[in-house]
Parts: sequence; C-alpha cells; structure tokens
Amino acid sequence: MRAPTTIEQTRAPILIRALNKAGAALEKIGVRSTSPSARELIETAKRRCRLDDFGEGDFFEPLSHLLESCCHEARLNVIGKMALRSDIVRILSNRLLLARDRQLFSEIAQQKIREPLFIVGLPRSGTTLLHILLAADPAHRAPLTWEVMSPSPPSSKDRQQRIRQAARNLAVLRWLAPTFESVHATGAELPQECVSLMSPTFMSDQFDTMYNVPSYRAWFFNQDLRPAYEFHRRSLQQLQFRQSAERWVLKAPAHMFAAPALLSIYPDARFVQIHREPIEAVASVSSLVTILRRVFSDAVNPVLIGRDALTYWAQALKTFMHTRDQLPPQRVCDLRYDDVRRDPIATARRVYEHFGWRFTKEIEERMRIVLARQASQTNGVHRYDATHFKLDGMNGFADYCERFGFSSSASNEDEERAVAAA
Repeated sequence: MRAPTTIEQTRAPILIRALNKAGAALEKIGVRSTSPSARELIETAKRRCRLDDFGEGDFFEPLSHLLESCCHEARLNVIGKMALRSDIVRILSNRLLLARDRQLFSEIAQQKIREPLFIVGLPRSGTTLLHILLAADPAHRAPLTWEVMSPSPPSSKDRQQRIRQAARNLAVLRWLAPTFESVHATGAELPQECVSLMSPTFMSDQFDTMYNVPSYRAWFFNQDLRPAYEFHRRSLQQLQFRQSAERWVLKAPAHMFAAPALLSIYPDARFVQIHREPIEAVASVSSLVTILRRVFSDAVNPVLIGRDALTYWAQALKTFMHTRDQLPPQRVCDLRYDDVRRDPIATARRVYEHFGWRFTKEIEERMRIVLARQASQTNGVHRYDATHFKLDGMNGFADYCERFGFSSSASNEDEERAVAAA
C-alpha cells in the first residue's frame, strides 16, 4: 500500500478551516472584505513607524501589480487576506526603518560587499543544507531569519526579543501548515535565503511562491531586476554594519533567473551550483508550493503549480547556464545533490578546495554540530508524487540533462528529509 504524500497529509487546524469556511459563506451572500490598496498600506506603515521616507527606488508600481493580482486571481481565504495585509505592512515598515538607519549611520553606505558566494541550483537540491553548513564557519556571514524579519536597528539591541518574535512567527506558520517542517527546515537563527532581502522592492519570488498571482508573475518576469539587487546590496550593508565577516554566503535558486542583474551589482560574485535531476526537483518544489499556498487559499491547483514550475525553472537554468559560461571556471563550483545528501561535510569541503579557502578541523567540527542539530530537529519525511502535478513527458531540460548526465525523466514517487533536501 502506497504511503500518503505530504500534500495528502496536510490539513489546517479545525479552527482555521472553520474561519475560512465562514469567510467563504459571507462572500457568497455578498459580504466581502475590501481589498487593500497600495496607498492605504503605505499610509498604514508610515503611521506605524512615524516615518515617511522609503529611501531610493520606486516600489509603488510593483506593489500595485501584486495587490491587483492578489485581489483578482489569488482567491485568498480569510487567513490569506490577513497574512497579505500583515506581511505588506511589515515589509513596508522595514523599508522605512532601513532608510532611517541609513541616514542615522553614514557608515552603512560605506560597507563593501566583496566576492560574495551565491549558492544556486534547482530548488530542493540541497541548497539550504549547504547554506547552513557554510554559515557555520566564523569567517562566513549569512543573513539570519530573525535579522531579515527585523533588520532595524542595525545593532544587536533587542536581539533576543527579535529572535523570539521571529520564532513566534515561524511557530504560527507551522501551526497553519503542520507538515511544512518536514518539507523545509525553518528556524529564527537559521540562514535565510535572499528573496526576503529583495521583498521591500516587491520584485521578489517570495510572493509568487505564497500566492497564485499569474498577472503579477508575467509582469515580474519582464522587469529589469537590477533595482531589486541594488536593494539586496543595501540590505547586506545594513546587516554587515551590525556584524561583519570575511565573506557573505548567500542562497536562492531564483538567482539563476536574474543572473545578469545579480552580476551587474556583484561583478566579483562566486557561485556554487548544485545539480539534481530536474523533474525530481520540480516535483519536490511543486509539493512545497502547494502546501504553502493552501495556507492562504482554499482553491489551489497542483497541476497549474507544476506546469508553472517547469516553465520557470527551465528558463532559469537556461539563463544561468548562458551567464556562467561567460565566467572563468574557477568562479563556479559544481556539486551533485546526491553527494550533498550522502556526505554533506565532504561536499562542503569540496567548496573550500575549489575556491582555495582553508578548511580546518574546527570548521569541520562546527559543521558536524550544526548538521546533528538540524537532523535532531527534522520533523518527518517529505513524500511527493510527480503525477500529482502531471509532469510526465513535460521535460524542458534536455540540454541541461545532457550536459550534466541526467536522464530525461524521473521516478514518479520520491521522498526526502527536510534537512537534506531543502
């Protein structure tokens, strides 16, 4: 008998289901909540922070596109509408505070970001685990979840309070989606990926992951993402002012899609690319997106999610492969997902060897401690089935598979532990 997939096991708490059903019933009889406008949320953030300077860069147009798409396409439930409003106000508030800090502390703008390392590859290919391991090195600096959620002030003031608040926010997510922890490792003091650093520009994959927003998605894919990466750099400067290190270690599979924009801001960037059989990776990320979107909507279509994922990640790989082929080989380190999963410490050592970094016994011991801690906190197994997303026969990755020695199709069913596969 086949074990149920994680999607099949995912069910919101009864209180949340009742609340969402009540909201749907009210909508049927014409009682609808008013969708927030960009101007309304901007004014709310200004009042909350008692500030009005959002800093350089336009964000009104992307925010307006996002809200319009959420209103007409995302089919948000009660929780989704509450989360959207709360997240946007929080993001806008952080942008206000970052602009204020930049005026108060002139040294922030003087921070140099030299030779940052970006971990990329298809999602669900071990990028999160490698990020966590490399961040264990004291010479490395990674954005931590708590400081990305609360980047101001640019010091360690109220550090424990900010960590506790981030932990509470993550606990709410785990309550709303009880199986999410078996899909993706979360923690207030774990490294965070870069999409959250760019969310204040409202040009970030974060929103497309959480909500079904096809018109925003189509608009976003046609934008010059250089302004988003300029804000990314300003965010790193803010965090580096609080705590510096020899180099930044950063991670987001979505960087592949915008590699030219990334290199326009970080021309000396280094990359680690992790390789996994594409359909397995797409099936896994489609499962993750399905589970996450079901927190915010009761009308989630896994097949649409799978097809969108295939299109996006095939293009992202093509863009990155074209871009990386213009870089010197020593600036890109290639790894395999199976190696990361089988022996993550040895795989991390290969990164050090490739870039000529010193790998000491102390660093290895730190990595082993982190790895043991993550394994002890892993909750369950992520099971997924490619047939849920109708991925069979829809492989747009032929060139990539030929180059890196993958088959053109994958098994329909697979499972992975969050600590090893995120």
